[in-house]
This record gives sequence, C-alpha cells and structure tokens, in this order.
Amino acid sequence: QVQLVESGGGLVQTGGSLRLSCAASGRTFSTNAMGWFRQAPGNEREFVAAISASGGSTYYADSVKGRFTISRDNAKNTVYLQMNSLKPEDTAVYYCAARRNLRTAQGVQDYDYWGQGTQVTVSS
Repeated sequence: QVQLVESGGGLVQTGGSLRLSCAASGRTFSTNAMGWFRQAPGNEREFVAAISASGGSTYYADSVKGRFTISRDNAKNTVYLQMNSLKPEDTAVYYCAARRNLRTAQGVQDYDYWGQGTQVTVSS
C-alpha cells in the first residue's frame, strides 16, 4: 500500500510560480512511476505530468509543456511539480498519483494510488 500526501498549493498571481510536493509512504517508491493530475470544478480529472520510476523519462500535457517541470527524489520518497508562468486556467485541485509500474502513463485508470489533493488558485 502507498499513501501520498501533497503540499505546496496556494494562491498566486498570474505569471507566478509554485512548487508542489508529494510525499509517499512505503518501500516501493523507487519502483513506482508517478504522475500529477488536476481537476477544476465541473471538469474531469486531467493529466498534467508523469515521471518514470528512475526519473529518466518525463511526459507532459501540451497545456503545461515548457512551464511545468516534474522531478523526483527517490532517497526522500518525494515527487515535485515546479509550476512557472502560471495562468488562471491552471486553477484546480492538483493530485499526485502512483502506479505499480516503472513506466510513465497519462490515463487516470493507469494509476493505483492517489493523494487527497492540494488547491492551486491563480488570480488574474
């Protein structure tokens, strides 16, 4: 079983930056690919970014490419999402997810464990 706890959300102005963190429990973190998703009110949960278990491979949604960076520290059982040049349309609850697989994936159904989410609000 893997438990995930996100932190780092908040209120920021357009053009600002935030860094989200996701701390994972358990001894399998280095074998779990990780992902970040987000969900705005009235919308479905959507893929944001993913990173392979080793950290050697990353994948981004087109909407965040060039602005967001996903990374991980396997020694700390933590995955990060650095968000720069934030826009009002980035406002959502951001979720961290883990999958029992080494490789990245972008489907909600591909992930086995989820955090409780952290709110990110970008004001215009």
